[in-house]
Amino acid sequence: MSPAPVEHPSDVRWETRLLGVIAATLTVFGIASVYSAASFDAQGGREVLKQLSAAAVGAFALLVVARIDYQRWRGWAWPLLGLTVILLAVLLVPGLGAINRKINGARRWINLPGASFQPSELARFAVVVWAAMMAAKKGDQIRQFKKGMGPVLVVTGFVSLLVLLEPNLSMATILVLLGGVVLFTAGARIGQFMLLFVFVVFLGVGAIMAKPYRFHRAKCFLGLAANCEEQTDWQLNQATKGFAAGRLTGTGFGEGQLKLHYLPEASSDFLFSTVGEEWGFLGVMFLLGMFGVTCWLGFRIAQTAPDPFGQYLATGLTASIGLTALMHMAVNMGLMPTTGLALPFMSSGRSNLMVTLLGVGVLISVGRMRGRAALR
Repeated sequence: MSPAPVEHPSDVRWETRLLGVIAATLTVFGIASVYSAASFDAQGGREVLKQLSAAAVGAFALLVVARIDYQRWRGWAWPLLGLTVILLAVLLVPGLGAINRKINGARRWINLPGASFQPSELARFAVVVWAAMMAAKKGDQIRQFKKGMGPVLVVTGFVSLLVLLEPNLSMATILVLLGGVVLFTAGARIGQFMLLFVFVVFLGVGAIMAKPYRFHRAKCFLGLAANCEEQTDWQLNQATKGFAAGRLTGTGFGEGQLKLHYLPEASSDFLFSTVGEEWGFLGVMFLLGMFGVTCWLGFRIAQTAPDPFGQYLATGLTASIGLTALMHMAVNMGLMPTTGLALPFMSSGRSNLMVTLLGVGVLISVGRMRGRAALR
């Protein structure tokens, strides 16, 4: 009996092409939204130029990585994770002056002449690559806590701790969730996840209570504190006013009022609200649809990946985009306590845009290799 025919790459390439088109569309939409949100700021032009340069670098990285066999990331997983840990550790070293200076009470950026970089964004990518490599390497052992799930959790937890010490609780939470997504996809036991969930909840509550501003923000979100309007609720109230002002079709591109210093971080942490004001309900639904299709395509690629490593890698990278976007939107709509998370592809911030486009390039690489399993 002759072997079953291998599906030709052209038969499944529509998914990777559509994924590339969506990434390009969201990036262009993001640059336009950043331009609109920052147009009344003295540094607005510089912010847009930064976003354009990040888009150019990220697009180049996407095109290069998409043509590289994703299996190479197996060998790059440990060096990539090691580089990420070093960069995160540099942020915590006192006395480095301008290299890791505090901005808004946190050390999250490594500043070099003419450029800055946020290592926690690289950690989003590095943790997924490393966890996927470990899960594929251990195979069925991943169901054993001591030999499989435990070591992955220890390393992921260590990287998350470094991010938490910046401090950056939201990104540390994202890293823990991404490690859990990869482990769950690899077949880790549900009972172990239940115990892990309880442990993470206790750690999360402890991290919130350890910082007075976090604790007060959480109490305000739950309606258990006073004097919230002048402190934690100001941004949220302004953000929700943006959605209300936008109505169905929005106030029009560039016509939003909240960016006139009414809404802090309008081009980054609260960009979704800016879009809601200027593009209205239709613009919000457009973004929800674009991110929904992105996740659908990513999980389709993961489901049909030619090997376990490709499955875990594609799942983790898709979850990285989906979870970050979901949390950003939830914060803007008042469904989560206020925290700083960028909207993938769109918010101002070169690190987020470049790393996100890099991840899309790896996703496309996994998708391109599906019909070529017989050639390995």
